[in-house]
Amino acid sequence: MNKPTRRASVFCLLLILALLARVTWLQGVDGQSLADSPHNERTTIAEYAHPLGNIIVAGDPVTGSGLSGAGSGLKYKRTYIDGALYAPITGYSSQIYGSTGLQALYPSILDGTDSRLKTVQDLVTGESPKPGNVITTIDPAVQKAGYSVLSSAGDTGAAVAIDPSTGRILGMVSTPSYNPGSISGDLRSDVNSWISLTKSSSQPMENRAMSETYAPGSTFKLVVLTAALKSGAYTSINVPTDSPDPYYPPGSTVPVVNEEAALPCKNATLKVALELSCNTVFGPVAVKLGWPTVRATAKEFGFDSTDIDVPTQAVESVYPSDMDVPETAMSGFGQYDDRASPLQMAMVASAIANDGKLASPHMVTSVTDGNGSTLKSYPDGKDKTIMSPSIAKMIQNAMVGVVQGGTGTNARISGVEVGGKTGTAQAGVGNSQTLAWYVSWAKYDGKEVAVAAVVAHSAVPADEVSGNGLAAPICKAMMEAALGLKNCASGTGSAAASCGVTPLA
Repeated sequence: MNKPTRRASVFCLLLILALLARVTWLQGVDGQSLADSPHNERTTIAEYAHPLGNIIVAGDPVTGSGLSGAGSGLKYKRTYIDGALYAPITGYSSQIYGSTGLQALYPSILDGTDSRLKTVQDLVTGESPKPGNVITTIDPAVQKAGYSVLSSAGDTGAAVAIDPSTGRILGMVSTPSYNPGSISGDLRSDVNSWISLTKSSSQPMENRAMSETYAPGSTFKLVVLTAALKSGAYTSINVPTDSPDPYYPPGSTVPVVNEEAALPCKNATLKVALELSCNTVFGPVAVKLGWPTVRATAKEFGFDSTDIDVPTQAVESVYPSDMDVPETAMSGFGQYDDRASPLQMAMVASAIANDGKLASPHMVTSVTDGNGSTLKSYPDGKDKTIMSPSIAKMIQNAMVGVVQGGTGTNARISGVEVGGKTGTAQAGVGNSQTLAWYVSWAKYDGKEVAVAAVVAHSAVPADEVSGNGLAAPICKAMMEAALGLKNCASGTGSAAASCGVTPLA
C-alpha cells in the first residue's frame, strides 16, 4: 500500500471511529435528554396519540380530549369545559406553544408518561398506560360567583378565595379571560388565535390573580396594624394614636391627607383608623415602627417569597426596603413601591381570620391514575404562626367594624360575621390608573372563607372608583358561595341572581 492510500485509509478509519463515538454518546449519554426535548416531534406525536388525563373540579373534569381534525399531524388535542372560567387554574396545553398552569406542573401525569401509571398488564402488552388526573381544591360555586361578577361588569381584575383553616384555594378568577381550547391544536386557526390573544391590549392570557402585582392601597394597613401590635409599640386598638391631620412626614413638605377631609382621623384609635381608612394615622404608625419592622411582618405573611404550592406563574409581592421617612409613610397605606397580588392579600386575610395562623395556600389535593387510585396526596398546608390569637382577635374586631359602619359596608351578609378592608391606589403613568381593592373574610355555621379582589380597570369614572363600590361585591359573592348561601352552579340561593341565573322558587 503506497503512502497516499495509507493516509487516506487512516483518515477514513478516524472518521468512522469519530462517528461511532458520536453515536455512542448520543444514545448512551444524551439519549434521554433528546427524547425528552420539547423539540422532539416523536415526543409530541406520542403525547397526543391518545386522550389526555384531566383536571378535576368537585369530581367533574374541566378538561377533555378531542380529535385534532384534518390537516393536523397529531391525533388528539386538549379541549376545555368552561375554558374561560377555569383558565387561571388549568392554564393552556398547546401542541405548538407548550403548557402553563396545572397542565405545566403535572405533564407526565396528564400525558400518561409518569412511571407510576404503568401496570403489570402494560408491561406485558407493551401498551401505553392510561393517563392520570389532577384533583383540585376549587369549589365551582365560588369560582362561578367571582367570575360572574367580574366578567358581567366588564372589569379587568382578579380575585382569590381561600379556606383559612386548610389553605385550600376555593376560587381563582381573572378577567378578561380566554378559551384555552382556541390555541390547543397545530392548525393555522390556532396560530391566528395565539397572535390575537398575545397582541391584545387587554392581555386575556395573564393570570392577574397571582402573576400580576398591584399597589395594594389601604388593604396593606392590615399588615401595618399587625406589625404595630406585634411590636408592642401599640398594645391596644382602642387607644388614641396622637396622630395629626394632615400629617407632614419629617423631611417632606407634602402632606399626607385622607380621602375625605371631614373624617375624624385626628388622634383616632387604630380601630377607628382602620374602619375609616385614615392615611394620617397609618403613615405615622409606619414611620414610628420603621420600614424594617413592617417589612419583617410583611415577609411573614408571604411578601418577597413564592414558596407556595400553586402553579409556577406566581410572582413575589413586594414591600420595599431602604426607604426614607416620607417613603416609609406612604408605604404605610399601600403606596410608594408596595406591590401585592390578590393571592397574597387573600393570604393576609386568611391568617387574620384563622386566629393568626397562615395555612400555606394550595390548589391540588391529589393526583390519581386513570382508574382513580391515588398516586400522591397533597395534605393541607402547614400552619405558620404570624401573630397571637389575641392580636388576631383585635384585628378581626376592627375589620368587622369596617363592614358594619366603616368604608366597606357593601360586603355585609345578613346573619354572617364578615370582616373587611377597602383599598384604592394610584398606578400607571402620572397616576392615571385607580385600583379598587377589597380584602375580607366571613364565618358562618362552622365554615369560613377569606377573599381578596382587585379591579384594575373599570368603566366607572376614576373619581367614582372605590374598593367598596367595585371590589366588595366580588368578595361578597364568593363568600356567599363558599359558605353555602349561594350556588351559582345550580342557580339556587339568596343571591343567585348575581351569578347570572334566576333563583329557583
